[in-house]
Amino acid sequence: MRYRELLKEGEKALLASGVPEGELDAWYLFSHCFSMDKGTYFRYMETEIPEDAKEAVKEFRRLAGQRAKRIPLQQLLESQEFMGLPFFVNRHVLIPRQDTETLAETVLEGERGAARPYRLLDLCTGSGCIGISLAICMRQKRPAGDRAEAGKDGIEVVLSDISPEALGVAAENVRRFGLAEDCRLVESDLFKALSGERFDCIVSNPPYIPSGELERLMPEVKEYEPRLALDGSGDGLAFYRRIREEAANHLFPGGRIYLEIGWDQGETVPRLFREAGFLHIEVLKDLAGNDRVVRAVSPE
Repeated sequence: MRYRELLKEGEKALLASGVPEGELDAWYLFSHCFSMDKGTYFRYMETEIPEDAKEAVKEFRRLAGQRAKRIPLQQLLESQEFMGLPFFVNRHVLIPRQDTETLAETVLEGERGAARPYRLLDLCTGSGCIGISLAICMRQKRPAGDRAEAGKDGIEVVLSDISPEALGVAAENVRRFGLAEDCRLVESDLFKALSGERFDCIVSNPPYIPSGELERLMPEVKEYEPRLALDGSGDGLAFYRRIREEAANHLFPGGRIYLEIGWDQGETVPRLFREAGFLHIEVLKDLAGNDRVVRAVSPE
């Protein structure tokens, strides 16, 4: 069998199963299994696959079969890029979305020049992609010999989640990015394990999909991503109500909170926080023009 024939076999399997962009996903799996870029592929596509590559062939067929069952590509490759960084992911965490980069970028813009020491809480952290990205972007560039103090550059990021499995993924990402001195992991149902702690900034992408809408999601999401990270209860606002009740007690005076919201929650979520006394409430849009982030300042 030639390389081209094997790739075509995978493409047909994915397209027959209704996988969106099946040809592209087949290529990603093929490239992963054979460690082959496009240029190399085009040079050797008509070449017979050598005998010593039979394990790669077997692995490609296995992964293509899994993808045909609508298991997300990112879970199969155990990787997803976020803010230009490669994050480890698996079935225990929500796969980072490009929409959520709007949340991270809004925090970076709003917290630019914040005084040190500085404490940030990433609530419902999942893979840790938001908090870790912010820790990396906010670190000052200093020589290695000038990083002796705990919490490099005076920044501490707390990554909190109710799921121990999700925290395991976040811990692996902390390890991979070398952020053990910057990041602390806490298993907590929202603020319950954070009694007495205050932060300059709280950022969160909580579950916000109404329960009744979950079954209408694409198979990759409803069948293979953790429902715990998706289900926002009846109207999708349950976690926002809980957060607004407790957030002010965990922010320093003048502290900021940044929340990802659903495209249709640009009025309801700000109203909840306005009723709780939060100030300077803003709604910001993502690249598609949808309401995506709510930013607010803690009550005086």
